[in-house]
Amino acid sequence: MPFLELRASIPYGILNAEFNLHWAWVFVVCVVANIIIGILIFLLLDWIIKILTLLPPIKRLWDRYVENTRQKIHRAVEKYGEWAVIIFIGIPLPGSGVYSGAVASLLIGLNLKKFIIADVIGVIIAGVIVTIVSLTGSELFQIFIKGL
Repeated sequence: MPFLELRASIPYGILNAEFNLHWAWVFVVCVVANIIIGILIFLLLDWIIKILTLLPPIKRLWDRYVENTRQKIHRAVEKYGEWAVIIFIGIPLPGSGVYSGAVASLLIGLNLKKFIIADVIGVIIAGVIVTIVSLTGSELFQIFIKGL
C-alpha cells in the first residue's frame, strides 16, 4: 500500500495472516518502496512547481510563500538542515513522512542529493520503529488470543 507509506504497510503485511510473510521481507519491501516514493514525489512536485511558476501570478505567490516559510524556519534550517527532514520523515507521526518531507524539503531549498540522503535515513528509522511496534504488538496480541 505505497500511498499509505510504511506506517500502514508494515503493520498490514506483518499482521495479516493471509499473506504469511516474514517480517524481514515486509520491512525490506516497504522501506524500498517508501524510499522510491519519496524521491518520485520530490521530483514530481519540483517539476509541477517549475511548470506552474512559469505563470507570473503563480510565481509571485509561490515566491512569497517560500520566502515567508523560509524566514519562519531559517534558524532551524541553518542549525539542523537535512537532519530536521530526517527526523520529520523518521518519526512515524500523523502528518509526517515522505510526502510531507518532500514538500518541506522543497520549501527549505534542499537539493535532490540531500533529500535522497534524508529520505533514505528517515525511512529506515521509521521502518525500524514501525516494525518493532508491529512485532511487539502482534506478539502481545497472540498472548491474549492463546490465553482464551
